[in-house]
Amino acid sequence: MKTEFSLAQLADPDIREADKILRACVHCGFCTATCPTYVLLGDELDSPRGRIYLIKDMLENDRKPTQEVVKHIDRCLSCLACMTTCPSGVNYMHLVDQARVKVEEDYARPLPERFLRGVLAFVLPRPGLFRISMIAARIARPFAALLPAPSGATAPSFFDRLRAMLALAPGHLPAPGPSGGTIFPAEGKKRGRVALLQGCAQQVLSPGINQAAIRMLTRHGIEVVLVADEQCCGSLTHHMGHDTDALKRARANIEVWTKESDSNGLDAILVTTSGCGTTIKDYGYMLREDGAYAAKAARISALAKDVTEYLAGLDIAWPQSKSALVVAYHSACSLQHGQKITQLPKELLSKSGFVVKDVPESHLCCGSAGTYNILQPGIAKRLRERKIANIASTKPDIISAGNIGCMVQIGSVESTDGTSVPVVHTIELLDWATGGPRPDLLTTSMKGPRVGSA
Repeated sequence: MKTEFSLAQLADPDIREADKILRACVHCGFCTATCPTYVLLGDELDSPRGRIYLIKDMLENDRKPTQEVVKHIDRCLSCLACMTTCPSGVNYMHLVDQARVKVEEDYARPLPERFLRGVLAFVLPRPGLFRISMIAARIARPFAALLPAPSGATAPSFFDRLRAMLALAPGHLPAPGPSGGTIFPAEGKKRGRVALLQGCAQQVLSPGINQAAIRMLTRHGIEVVLVADEQCCGSLTHHMGHDTDALKRARANIEVWTKESDSNGLDAILVTTSGCGTTIKDYGYMLREDGAYAAKAARISALAKDVTEYLAGLDIAWPQSKSALVVAYHSACSLQHGQKITQLPKELLSKSGFVVKDVPESHLCCGSAGTYNILQPGIAKRLRERKIANIASTKPDIISAGNIGCMVQIGSVESTDGTSVPVVHTIELLDWATGGPRPDLLTTSMKGPRVGSA
């Protein structure tokens, strides 16, 4: 793609990067076939190629974002399926993230939308506040019926978004997990030492995920530390265009993880929420122009691993007997497209004795995408319905996923729109298969022996 940035514009490192990304695009349109919003809406401007044209025009001419441009950028899920499909290696992720920052800085959203986005950006990265907000939402949810009827308009209203937010609130919250600063010693001979990202929403909605990871790791000789003073990875605010906040959190995490690694040693920084993992692995890029943090950020990004990546390198005694339980593996976009991890989770589940089935159209997003299912509830609902129908076609006993956002979206908590099939994290199934307890959700919804038992 030909670009016409001026020399003055190219002095800006972000514009230089945008120019490089834009020039890689050859207009082939392969990305349209795998873009969820284009598949649903059929609008060229709701495809990666269309958004690239809009972003190019906005950046080249240094224009303030218009309402039309913002609409189509906001509809992007950042699922990154286009990057998997693109034969030219266009780094759409970095381009759309840059566009979102410009929208946040130069576009005046309507006051109700600005308020809601501000609340989400402030509450979600703070587990204490998020827990309080979930309790409040649970109390308020019965009153959702009093809200104005769904608008049915292309652009969701404030009340559409509020209704979606209330619908996602769980009926109850589990007890909090262990706090930062806790160390879990390896059982038997120590074979390694890792930090485990505590997460934000996940530690409130499903702390059992990390507890399963801790059990499995320590059982196989790995010491696990929950690093004190760790913050949100910055993913949520980064994808909302709040770059200052996201980079501040990235720097804070880099400091505490670097200190822990230098003081006590770390083989890896493990992540059980793939959306967070994709962002942490990108710290090196995000802080590439920061003289004080560029090298440290690259080091931390190199240490970051999805929990399945790390487990694949361990000598694990997998069960000899097989289970008849059918597991539909939902491949989270951030894992398959963002981190290019596609086969490992399925291989580990198969080694654990489960019958593993691929989901048709596995490349298409479920509609969660961070805060997308709140900010774009209409599109998110359609994607969820399509995903659930595809999962149902495999006739599974269990659905396995590696990202809490997907798990909530597909299960839809207590909404009637969600699937009735239990949705659990991959690590919970791996832990169960190798000596851990049956996942709580399976205990309440299924009967039968432990996988791998006689």
